[in-house]
Amino acid sequence: MNIIKYKKLRDNRYKVILDNNIELTLYEDIILKYELLIKKSIDDKLLKKIKKDNEYYECYYYALKSINSRSKSKYDMKKLLLNKEYDNKYVIDVISLLEKQGYLNDDSYAYSFINDKMITTNWGPYKIRGELLKHKVDEEIINNNLEVFSSEEELIRIEKLVDKMIKSNKSTGGIVLKNKIKNNIINLGYDISLINDVLDKTTISVDKDIVKKEYDKLYKRYSKKYKDKELEYVIKNKLYQKGLYYEE
Repeated sequence: MNIIKYKKLRDNRYKVILDNNIELTLYEDIILKYELLIKKSIDDKLLKKIKKDNEYYECYYYALKSINSRSKSKYDMKKLLLNKEYDNKYVIDVISLLEKQGYLNDDSYAYSFINDKMITTNWGPYKIRGELLKHKVDEEIINNNLEVFSSEEELIRIEKLVDKMIKSNKSTGGIVLKNKIKNNIINLGYDISLINDVLDKTTISVDKDIVKKEYDKLYKRYSKKYKDKELEYVIKNKLYQKGLYYEE
């Protein structure tokens, strides 16, 4: 088979046209490796080898492109490439090469992941740790990089979250609100002892207008079903469940 035409494409690729109307889209690495810009003929044995090697480079450049769009752990990369149905040997070899080239590194991935979550989210260290474990990052790597999330930093963030949640509260108060805040911050991945320390020092005062507003809403809802003292009991009980107390 003779090569009759070359055409340079994007993304380090060439289109190679043979005289039997076969068209090959090959990576530049293959072109250089087999000196296809110099050679004018390809036999069946060489063609088979070229196609096989080209699959490897297809896997490599796909992996490289995916890293450029979003950083990944080694586990993420392996899963991605296998899902694309690349040969398992190619996947292993590509991941090894990317590690050697510095494009794939779980330590760097953990560092970037932690700093990104600290800047862009309210996540605490436990939630961050849990997410990194899902990406199969080694615990020692996680622990080393999580040192940036000190207890002092965690305490400052908890205080800010407590203050923000109290200010955004419109319908609860007292111990009910504290428990609600506590559960929310635990779910964000913060240390329960630090949360308790902050909440123990926090006094929650409820605006009388909020209590009155809640009372009126409950009165409207239950006045058709209950009357007089029974109605008052039901309303006050509902308010109590919200941590609110109504005084006439």
